[in-house]
Amino acid sequence: MDSPNCTLLLFNHDKGTPPNEDEIREELESKEIPKKIEGLKTLISLLMSGESMPKLLMTVIRFCVPCDDHKIKKLLLFYWEVVEKTGSDGKLLPEMILVCNNLRNDLNHPNEYIRGCTLRFLCKLKEAEILEPLIPTIKNNLEHRHSFVRRNAVLTVFAVYKSFEHLLPDAADLIEKVLLTESDPATKRNAFLMLFHCAQDRAAAFLSDNLDQVSSYGDVLQLVVLELIRKVVRANPLDKSKYIRCILTLFNSPSNAVAFECASALVALSSSATAIRAAATSYTGLLSTQSDNNIKLIVLERLQDLKKQHPKVLQEMVMDIMRALSSANLDIRQKTLDITLDLLAPKTIAEVMQVLKKEVQKTQGEDGEKNTEYRAMLINAIRQAAIKFPESASTVVPVLMDFLGDANQGSAVDVVLFVREIVETHPHLRQTIMAKLLSSFPSIGSARVARVALWLVGEYCVEAAEVAAAFAMMHSCLGPVPFTSANSEGVTAAPMPRAEGRPVVLADGSYASQTAHEDGSGLVPGEPMLRGLLVGGDFFLATVVATTLAKLALRTRAHVPPAAANLVAAEVMLLLTGLLQLGKAGQVGQSIDPDSQERIAMYLQVLSDPSPEVAELHLVHCREAFSTMLSERQAAEEAEKPAKNAIEVNRQADDLIVVRQLRGRTAEMTAMDLDDDDDMDLSKATGTTKQEDFSSRLKRVTQLTGLSDAVYAEAYVTVHWYDIMLDVLVVNQTKEPMQNLCLELATVGDLKLCERPQSYVLLPGESKHIKANIKVSSTETGIVFGSIVYDNSGSATPSADRNCVVLNDIHIDIMDYIAPASCSDLTFRAMWAEFEWENKVPVNTDITDVTEFLAHVVKSTNMKCLTPQSALEGQSGFLAANLYAKSIFGEDALVNVSVESHNEGKIFGYIRIRSKTQGIALSLGDKITLKQKKLLNKSAAA
Repeated sequence: MDSPNCTLLLFNHDKGTPPNEDEIREELESKEIPKKIEGLKTLISLLMSGESMPKLLMTVIRFCVPCDDHKIKKLLLFYWEVVEKTGSDGKLLPEMILVCNNLRNDLNHPNEYIRGCTLRFLCKLKEAEILEPLIPTIKNNLEHRHSFVRRNAVLTVFAVYKSFEHLLPDAADLIEKVLLTESDPATKRNAFLMLFHCAQDRAAAFLSDNLDQVSSYGDVLQLVVLELIRKVVRANPLDKSKYIRCILTLFNSPSNAVAFECASALVALSSSATAIRAAATSYTGLLSTQSDNNIKLIVLERLQDLKKQHPKVLQEMVMDIMRALSSANLDIRQKTLDITLDLLAPKTIAEVMQVLKKEVQKTQGEDGEKNTEYRAMLINAIRQAAIKFPESASTVVPVLMDFLGDANQGSAVDVVLFVREIVETHPHLRQTIMAKLLSSFPSIGSARVARVALWLVGEYCVEAAEVAAAFAMMHSCLGPVPFTSANSEGVTAAPMPRAEGRPVVLADGSYASQTAHEDGSGLVPGEPMLRGLLVGGDFFLATVVATTLAKLALRTRAHVPPAAANLVAAEVMLLLTGLLQLGKAGQVGQSIDPDSQERIAMYLQVLSDPSPEVAELHLVHCREAFSTMLSERQAAEEAEKPAKNAIEVNRQADDLIVVRQLRGRTAEMTAMDLDDDDDMDLSKATGTTKQEDFSSRLKRVTQLTGLSDAVYAEAYVTVHWYDIMLDVLVVNQTKEPMQNLCLELATVGDLKLCERPQSYVLLPGESKHIKANIKVSSTETGIVFGSIVYDNSGSATPSADRNCVVLNDIHIDIMDYIAPASCSDLTFRAMWAEFEWENKVPVNTDITDVTEFLAHVVKSTNMKCLTPQSALEGQSGFLAANLYAKSIFGEDALVNVSVESHNEGKIFGYIRIRSKTQGIALSLGDKITLKQKKLLNKSAAA
């Protein structure tokens, strides 16, 4: 049985047995006001819980109605709302006549508060027999001296007219008279709102006669006026100019809500540049004046939508939009930067770059996680702007290079990678950038940044002066040889570096052990940072130093005589020998690894006997490979741009034309129906924008019981973001009625059943749709199981003859929550090192081609392959690729596929899955394993 509705929730503090009817009667009959109040609260709570106490109705009328206490009168209004007002025959109870008299007395009460509350209560009544005798009193309250009473009287007339139009046939005339004579803003707003919904022509006539006075109305009335204008202009486009002038005057309203609605209405009604500019000005003004982050995000969303339709107008206001960067919220800053980058134009790029440069400089002296992340956003924005407008790079690159020595390694890495790209793509900036890099290199304290910087020095220091400056810088940063002192001199060994034994995935997908060194772990006060990193045991950096020195020595031969070039080569060989001695001396915590030792020894051999082929390989082909990589990445970005910037087609050329005036109207449709825009917003909010046809619905049907069971059941599963809707069809296949039939469900995983479905009675052959709502809190494969229980109608003891039909399990597929996503290679590696949960799935399939197997995995997991297609081309028996996807809950799913094809055609290898949570790693692994087994089964069947 459904409980009655009430607009107030009363919390029952007593957790014991609720009082019975006699105890409540004693409290209601008590002469003490507090006891009466407690009795009324208890009675209302029990009625809300589904209890029925009809005998107490007269007790309340006799002992509570005569009280003048305001709290009791307010509780009485809630009691009248929830109490049963009709008998079993559907007719009004005789006691309601006394209630009606009480309500009439309260409507004539000298206290305006009691009058107003009673009028507000009448808005909730749906019994015409009670309302009909009160109509004259309601009309009299429209002329009460107090605005609180008049305001609620208007609402009461509105509610009664909506539900029972025959009780107030002259409601529009009454309210129009109130609207013309009323001075209270809230009452005037209520009156105009009623005419707007019930007599729109009268509201439009009143607005036309008072257009010049709209600016003097209160903000609550102005909002309703704007809503009416949108409807009137849609119905009569010829009146657009008159009403748009009214909207433009409302932009000066001190209310921010009115200004926002003005902008929204203007964008919906007009596409002229003047109107769009006024709306954009209003939005940007709200960005500057509002402190609420939610409001700023909403305004930025509107600006983003406006940008798609009118980009040229918003390009003029890009500097106003960038004022939102003053907010401390990172989401607001990121959205602002995204909008700004899309609105960049040649005439505004200089000002935008200047603002971005100032923002970066502000973050230089501040610390904190948010500040670090904001700096990374700015650097990425500057990079994209510089790529889009190359002429602006010269002004910001020198400023960004000051961050190469930043304590935050992430920002420094972003800067040095950006510099590397600019140096290659803008040859005219190389000389300036390389000079700045050589002067800034001694301040670099991160090994990762130093490696990229050293590569730049070796590749782009080409001229004689640049090579000499590079050698001078390298000598000052490396210091004298040897890099280690003899133990006999009493020098203690350098401290052991802090090592992290976590494995890391390499670019080919294989694993390697990586030792993480603290920057400057072997640094002595006054010692150069590069020397400190080398002495601290970073031999990977030592190989990069050796590569850079070898390239510089090879370039020297083009600028000096052979004898001088040989002296330079000998000096470099001495430094490389010192690096080998450092690795073998045993002074640091670990010795040099074989790979680094082999690379340094190779450069010793190259310098001892240089050949033209080896010189060309190091000095030409290396840069060509980097240039090719940049070209491929740029081509991939250009290929994705049309898909991102494609204009969404709302209507096709051969679509049917929908004429709203000819649209069918059902009995429930009135003038209060929503317009097209509101319908669209409502459908978006409820997730019903996509209509599935019958065939697609059948794919989501799961059979729960067998055809021979007493109860046949099947479920239609709808997954919508955080909700799972189960529409279960239950059919009684027996010849007897089923009593108390109930669907009992339970869940496994991060699924939560919102409410227990109620019981039903099914006649023979009757069917019933039972709906169940399940909440989802994380991305993993969930299971819903349960049973259907019912009683036989002819049993004397139903509980002893309880029947149960067990249902098949419903598996919620993880693929409903995962979508392909993209991330950079650096981000993928960082997440792979950070995430703790890993699921290692062995490959077990009959596919013989590694490329075909990768395509099958990508299709089965709904993920995106981050490895470029160029790296997967060619005939090879080995393949390694990285896949990435993101869930609707913001969770990241990383997959590394490493497979190898043997001579007999069998593929071996592993698929490694990493995520921050255990559920997604295990569920995705089960999905991959299942898909492999299905493929094997299909092949066996064939």
